Amino acid sequence: MAQNKVHINIVFIGHVDAGKSTTVGRLLYDTKNIDEQAMRKLKEKAEELGKGGFEFAFVMDNLKEERERGVTIDLAHKKFETPKYYFTIIDAPGHKDFIKNMITGASQADAAVLVVAVTDEVLQPQTKEHVFLAKTLGVQQLIVVINKMDMVKYDQAKFTKMKDLVTGLIKSVGYKPENVPFLPLASLVGENVAKKSDKFPWYTGGCLLETMDKLNPPEKPTHLPLRLPIQDVYNITGIGVVPVGRVESGKMKIGDKIIVVPGREGKGVPGEVKSIEMHHEQMTEALPGDNIGFNVRGIGKKDIARGDVLGHIDSPPTVATEFTAQIVVLNHPSVITVGYTPVFHIHTAQVACQITEIVKKLNPATGEVLQEHPDFIKNGDAAIVKIKPMQPLVIERQKDIPQMARFAVRDSGATVAAGMCIDLVKK
Repeated sequence: MAQNKVHINIVFIGHVDAGKSTTVGRLLYDTKNIDEQAMRKLKEKAEELGKGGFEFAFVMDNLKEERERGVTIDLAHKKFETPKYYFTIIDAPGHKDFIKNMITGASQADAAVLVVAVTDEVLQPQTKEHVFLAKTLGVQQLIVVINKMDMVKYDQAKFTKMKDLVTGLIKSVGYKPENVPFLPLASLVGENVAKKSDKFPWYTGGCLLETMDKLNPPEKPTHLPLRLPIQDVYNITGIGVVPVGRVESGKMKIGDKIIVVPGREGKGVPGEVKSIEMHHEQMTEALPGDNIGFNVRGIGKKDIARGDVLGHIDSPPTVATEFTAQIVVLNHPSVITVGYTPVFHIHTAQVACQITEIVKKLNPATGEVLQEHPDFIKNGDAAIVKIKPMQPLVIERQKDIPQMARFAVRDSGATVAAGMCIDLVKK
């Protein structure tokens, strides 16, 4: 049934105690995506752990440690249908230790729901960081939920005050406030989540469920060149070599002449598409967002690997010998200087890359230049840097194929930065 609906990835972001998990849990419960019995068990479990009132959060916070600490650590994915769309809800951690999971979540999302608590006097630092990241990682659509309205007796003035604070923030990173809906919510008691509440006579918009159905479907970039990053390569008896991956842009049809780059020799491996399959069904063409397995004439199992990218032979994916990127430093133990060589995660590739030049430091909120050629950059800084991959790497410019331009930078198990490619030198 969900196959016929448009699919949207939506990430819930915001500070650690704003009520993201509770909002998601309440939404799933009120729309009958979780049954009474399962909910009763979660409620008993919450009370037993001395966390009464956390039962809705427990829907998403599956890990034992999360339940005991009352914070979301890993990304939880839940499928969820509204009358109009088929959503994958990504509940991202607000806790700063877990920001790397939030980056993974945001970089997969088409839209974000920012949850803030009306009871906060000021904007929390995480709230700012999440909004900035969402924008840097290309999340175009935003819904703002002002939660815990029951704790201020549904007071419109308190709602307006928080709305003004958040409006200033989202405007500073480049969202247009006039396109962003602001909703009052009381998730724990279920006001305005899945149905319109009568507690806000002064509020004229829809509930969260209705607002999610008003999101625009993500544009399928079929007009762009074909790019399909390889996730895995299987050898299936009777069929042969079957690469698997998700189409990021363009279209792939049976009979297409394609090339996979860089490939084992770094020269690219040409072939012809023989068959395409999704969810065990044969297809004649694959479009952006489709996770497919396919069979290619002329390509052996050892020729290609995870991190290679497939394109049409007449517009092959770009292999960069160096590239220029706009990055944000999130979580580095000291400072980043020229010569630093962490691992870049770009589409399905993981490649060590060296920072060869820090071109300029930017104001993370406005993008204005603060300093030319600084000696180092540190947490919270945004910068333009030049980067040299240590082995052949496919990446595209943000203005050409944005789907292939974003990346996260990891070092010894943590995400230290995120960014996007703005220019490159072709191999």
